Amino acid sequence: MAQGSGRKPLVAEKRYAKTGAKRPAKRSGGFWGLLFGKAKSKPKAKPRAKPQPQAQRPGSARRKAARPKPRGLIGTLLMPFRWLLRLVWGFSWRVGVIVLSLVGMAVGYQTLNLPELATLLDGRARGSVTMLDHEGEVFAWRGDQFGGVVTAQTVSPHLKNAIVATEDKRFYRHFGISPRGVASAVRINLSEGRGPLSGHGGSTITQQTAKLLCLGRVYDPKDWESEAAYEKDCRQGSLWRKGTEAIYAMALEVKFTKDEILSIYMNRAYMGGGAHGAEAAAKRYFGKSASQLSAAEGAMLAGLLTAPSSLAPTNNLKRSQDRAATVLRLMHDQGYLSASETKSGQDNPARLSPAAEARAGGYFADWIMDSVPSYFGAQTAEDVVIRTTMDQRLQTAAEEAITYVFDNKVRPGSKAQAAIVVMSADGAVRAMVGGRKTRVSGVFNRATQAKRQTGSAFKPFVYATALELGYSPLDILLDTEYCLDLPGSGEWCPKNYTRKYYGEVTLARALRDSLNVPAVKLSEAVGRDRVRRVASDFGIDNAMAEGPALALGASESTLLEMTGAYAGILNGGSSVTPYGVSELRLVTDTEPLMGRSGGMGERVIRTEAAQQLVWMMEKVIAEGTGRRAQIPGWQAAGKSGTTQAARDAWFIGFTADYVAGVWMGYDDNTPLSGVTGGGLPAEIWHEAMVRVHEGLTPDPLPMLAPAPIVIPEPVRPAPQRRRDRIRPGQEIGRAVDGLLRDIFGRN
Repeated sequence: MAQGSGRKPLVAEKRYAKTGAKRPAKRSGGFWGLLFGKAKSKPKAKPRAKPQPQAQRPGSARRKAARPKPRGLIGTLLMPFRWLLRLVWGFSWRVGVIVLSLVGMAVGYQTLNLPELATLLDGRARGSVTMLDHEGEVFAWRGDQFGGVVTAQTVSPHLKNAIVATEDKRFYRHFGISPRGVASAVRINLSEGRGPLSGHGGSTITQQTAKLLCLGRVYDPKDWESEAAYEKDCRQGSLWRKGTEAIYAMALEVKFTKDEILSIYMNRAYMGGGAHGAEAAAKRYFGKSASQLSAAEGAMLAGLLTAPSSLAPTNNLKRSQDRAATVLRLMHDQGYLSASETKSGQDNPARLSPAAEARAGGYFADWIMDSVPSYFGAQTAEDVVIRTTMDQRLQTAAEEAITYVFDNKVRPGSKAQAAIVVMSADGAVRAMVGGRKTRVSGVFNRATQAKRQTGSAFKPFVYATALELGYSPLDILLDTEYCLDLPGSGEWCPKNYTRKYYGEVTLARALRDSLNVPAVKLSEAVGRDRVRRVASDFGIDNAMAEGPALALGASESTLLEMTGAYAGILNGGSSVTPYGVSELRLVTDTEPLMGRSGGMGERVIRTEAAQQLVWMMEKVIAEGTGRRAQIPGWQAAGKSGTTQAARDAWFIGFTADYVAGVWMGYDDNTPLSGVTGGGLPAEIWHEAMVRVHEGLTPDPLPMLAPAPIVIPEPVRPAPQRRRDRIRPGQEIGRAVDGLLRDIFGRN
């Protein structure tokens, strides 16, 4: 270095520079320095950089800088972990980029394949059936109800806020999935002893909408064993399905606005009672539009989304109201309701409409669904409206009658059942109860499905046959011991219920007191074939007994058939086909596709014969075995029936306005204890008909009393002129006198 540099060269630097040896590292810290590596000493001022010698190679400084510093024992031990961490991180971010790219492509693909909004609002696989009573009021629903399209802007704000508060309070802040919600759901599931994906799912409204859309797959009967199998597959909860659902949800977020997604959800969600969508549920439960719902009503509908079948107010109103109270509290916590509004909604919970309280029409609606073709009923793909013959006032009367008698006149715990049918004389069914549980649906209907022996309730058809052949109600039958020799069975001797015989009785008295022997004698006299034909023509459409027990009701029939046959007697002798459908049409049509499904048919017996039979049956209630059925101020006619061993008890009768039939018995054919047709069945009939006729003006029965039979007095010989006794000789004298008068004339 030149002398004129102004700085004296350092000897030590010269030494190491010339020799090329390394400067020894200065260590400090003793043992800890040895263990952990070079200890940091107090920083010193950096010496001025010395120019590199020309002979030094260009990359030597970089190689010196890259040389690792001593790490000590702990550093050496941690080196594998640091290396592994760098390896994992490098792998993870690369995989993450790939996954995000794939997810982005999947979301984009799903977005491009999503249909337009209008096609996603009604996702039912089948149509609906709405039933109207005879006045045009809705009383029942079947199938998948869809009341019409609603949007987040058209529904009541209370319903919209209740759904968001209950189902997804971060709905307007997430991108389709909520990591915080999923984490919270996993934590709750684990704390409750379930698997992380079992129970609470943490699904957003968007994810639930994706599930309702079945991830874009449409139901096709060719691809699925049943609709139930399709729906089960749509509700899978596997990890793969959850991932696919999340992608579809994000695609929905890309394609639609938040309010549009909420609109799809509100139209697609099942809300119990066969109602799909908010509009159908509002009409189903409250009889109003979804735009008119109060806070309490909106909270009740939102509460159904968790478990629509079990929480449906038609199944358990109290449970539904309790759930709605919780929803109202959530709405208050999230600022949708004030404290006073919340308290008002909880103190005044939502109530069902009268139609909803009828629980979807019960037995009557089930019978209607069985009466119409399946493509207009259970399997309909269209929305159908059926106008029926039901009278809701009469339906209530029938239900109350059965409930009253079983609550007050049947021993507690009895398993006996009862059924009742009320109809008009033309066969229009006005009310039907198929069992003691009156507010049910989809269960066994004893009014239409149970075929039971009719007992003495069959006897009017024996007398109808006789009257048609010219017999008079006042004709005499001999009630004495009577036996028939039946081929292959031996001797058969019918007995009266009282085990007594009454000698000479009229047809009218035999029917009034339900005497068995005269009924069998009359059936044998007019011919069993004729009796079977008359009963069949009146509508008893079953195989009837072949033997003489036919007259005593050994044949089986349903209550509906028997009541319809009695309606034929009331209407003057014409057959009747009981019916419940007045008109069937599609919702979109104004003209009906079907008209009345039954009514009056061919004449079976002469009007005079039918009216004489009504006169005879009126005596049954006024004076005979049916006295318990009397209706104060009304003429009524009917007949009781009790089968062998009292397994079935019947009472069927009518006024000028309505026909009603009652059956009572056990489902397993256990004999009734102390019950006959003129007992509890007659009382149920009485209770029902008293309620049915409330507010009506009594009309006389169309009956014809028989002309009295005039018994002519015995024919007496004409009185002879008294003749005087003639003495001997007077005969000749009288002859001579007569001759002389002829010759000479009279003076």
